[in-house]
Parts: sequence; C-alpha cells; structure tokens
Amino acid sequence: MKPDSRVYIAGHRGLVGAALRRCCEARGFRNLVLREHAQLELRDGQAVERFFAAERPEYVLLAAARVGGIHANDSRPAEFIRDNLLIEANVIDAAWRHGVRKLLFLGSSCIYPKLAPQPLREEYLLTGALEPTNEWYAIAKLAGLKMCQAYRRQYGFQAIALLPTNLYGPHDNFDLDSSHVLPALINKIDTARATGAARVTLWGSGSPRREFLFVDDLADACLFLMQHYADERPINVGCGEDVTIRELAALIAEVVGYRGGFEFDAGRPDGTPRKLLDVSRLTALGWRPRVDLRRGIEITCDWYRRHVARGPAASSAA
Repeated sequence: MKPDSRVYIAGHRGLVGAALRRCCEARGFRNLVLREHAQLELRDGQAVERFFAAERPEYVLLAAARVGGIHANDSRPAEFIRDNLLIEANVIDAAWRHGVRKLLFLGSSCIYPKLAPQPLREEYLLTGALEPTNEWYAIAKLAGLKMCQAYRRQYGFQAIALLPTNLYGPHDNFDLDSSHVLPALINKIDTARATGAARVTLWGSGSPRREFLFVDDLADACLFLMQHYADERPINVGCGEDVTIRELAALIAEVVGYRGGFEFDAGRPDGTPRKLLDVSRLTALGWRPRVDLRRGIEITCDWYRRHVARGPAASSAA
C-alpha cells in the first residue's frame, strides 16, 4: 500500500472503520474510497458488484459488520449470522473478481472456543464449543476467515485475517441494549455520577477477565500487517494483558469521578470466563500497542461526553 493506492475502507463510520480512516489519513493515504451505508448496502450482492466494477479499489480493509454485546447477540441471532455472512461473502468475492491486490478481514477473539486454554493461541480455533451467547456472530466470522483461506488456496487471492481482542474508543456504541461491556460501563457509571446515584448494578458476577485494545492501536496494527504479513493463518491482535470486569468498572469510576458503589447481578450471563490472546506471533513481527487502558478510557470518556452524553442531538451529529 502506497500513499496514492486506492484503499476501500468498508464500514468507515463504525468504531474500527473510523479509526482506520484516521490512521490512513494521518499516514498520508490520499486516495481512500468511502461509502456511507445509505450509498452502498453491503448485504446486497448486486450493489457490491456494481461498486467494485466502478471503483476498482486496489486494497480493501473489511471493517463492516453487525456487532454488539451479549444482549444484542442473544436476542437477535438471525440478524447477526445473516448480515455478517452476507457482508463478508459479497465483499470478499467481489474483491477477488475485480482484481483487489490484498484484503484484510477482521474476525474477533470471540470466535475462540468458550473453554479454550489461556492465553488463546491461533491454533485453538475450531477445537471446541463456542460461547452460546454469541455463537451466531462467531460462526459468521469463522466462515469469513475460512472464506479468505479458501480463496487464497483456490485462486491465489491475497487475503489476511486478524483476530482482534475487545475493542473500544471514539465512535463506539454506547447504547445499553446493544453495546459491548466497556462502553456500556462508561454509559452506566458516568450517568450514575451525573445523577448522583449511590450504586450501579452491573451484569454478571464481575469475575470474568477481559483484554481490551484501544481502537486506534488496532488500526495501526492493521496497516502494519497489510505491509508485513501475508500468511493464510489468522493472527491475534491484542495487548496480552487482561482485567476483571470488576476491576474495569473501578477504573472507569476513577476516570469519570464516580464515588458510589457497585452491585453485580449474578442472574445475568457472564459469557466466556476469560479471553486473553497470545500475541507472540504479532510481537515477533515488531508491533506493540501504544495506548494503555487508563489513557484509552480517558480518551473514550471524553469523546462520549462530547458526542453522546449531551443527548440525542449530540449523538446523531457524531
């Protein structure tokens, strides 16, 4: 990828896509191909075909997906498996047929077996049962990963697959019905601070351990791997450190200035007990994250307060 290469970022308004755009622009890429959802419906195969035929991107960063936390996955399984299968199948196939030089596919750490050994090594994929609360999303992402491998083996298509850990940052989804754990905690805890609530009720026991990566670090890793990685094996992207949900809540409370307490609703699902990635293959290539968890939460909370917490008008304008 060179500064004048035609680079299509699929999903550039989402959490990851917005970070990819920031990272590309910061590095001088001046020929980005971008489409709003209203301009290009990636679930529509004919629309995707027309787009690739007309635009002829040289590189594709596939960040578009239907994503969400435990509640969203568990309550809308058909949408999660259908939409993600359609998006990845349409984009990967059209990219190959229209001469894309290299494609990056984003999987997820949640596609690992629920009880796989920790830390999670890439070879543990497909060795056990998935976490039931997000298996629909996980199966779709596994299919996308395998599609990349299949197109490489049969057609020689240069496609790489990344497995990011839990992500957060500006442009995240803070809606309590569909968000992931970290933005949901920011919403709940900052709202409790603003309203003077004495306690905040959080889902689960607080004991599951999770690893978190600031989304701009993921974007940096994506561009690094587009330049330095060409293996068909998926590669983990994370920081190699984790915290309990209870510890995460306490850290967010410190950052936002909330001095109340927490109670945990053990009747709600915890999800996978632990998800920590083995990132030894990535670090051996020479890449490491730059933003630690506290600093990343500070940046994210600041973005949340400026774009979301002020109300619907601020949220819709973000």
